[in-house]
Amino acid sequence: MNGNIRTVAAVHGRREVPPDALFEIGLADHLRRANSREALLELATRYALGDSDLDAIMRRAIWRALARWFGDGVHIGRGALIKHPETFSIRKGVFIGEQVILQGRFDGSCSIGEHTWIGPQSYFDARSLVIEEHVGWGPGAKVLGSTHTGVPLDVPIIRTDLTIEPVRIGAWSDIGVNAVVLPGVTIGRGAIVGAGAVVTRDVPPFAVVAGVPARFIRWRTERYAPVAAREEIA
Repeated sequence: MNGNIRTVAAVHGRREVPPDALFEIGLADHLRRANSREALLELATRYALGDSDLDAIMRRAIWRALARWFGDGVHIGRGALIKHPETFSIRKGVFIGEQVILQGRFDGSCSIGEHTWIGPQSYFDARSLVIEEHVGWGPGAKVLGSTHTGVPLDVPIIRTDLTIEPVRIGAWSDIGVNAVVLPGVTIGRGAIVGAGAVVTRDVPPFAVVAGVPARFIRWRTERYAPVAAREEIA
């Protein structure tokens, strides 16, 4: 047995989230009233890469001014980008790592639940996306919410229409480093997706899946192993 293995207390998932300072909320209200959407987006670029407390406050204030909903205690890492922020609801205690890309759509919607942790360099095709509370999202993991139809055949695929399919990531689930969740997939509550997995179909609650394409490995506990569900995904 490796004597260097140790277990330490979780940090993000256990932290208390105090209300944001009133001045910060007031700043967001002022920015919203005093600036157009385009001006706010331009202002966001000025503070996107800074590492000071002021940069962090300004990122939160600008995102709060732009978003549909923005909760207390949200962390926005350096270089994080959001497109169509007016379609996003970001709940309290969410951690958004460095260089995360949140790709919304003007007529879409995205909800990110409380205390979700999103690792650096993740990508979200967030046109119709729900991430429930206490989700762990590994660095570099991706979710795709749309795909080109590929028809007709006499034009480049990139010019064909898009099919947008809702994606739902259930509460308490954990998505491994560099995993990919494809359009239309639902990840069940408390499920684990292994590193590098490509998830092409729904994952039942409390299941563990891995591989390309992702396949059922085991249940996290036999308590959540209904025979019909196991036969369906085995």
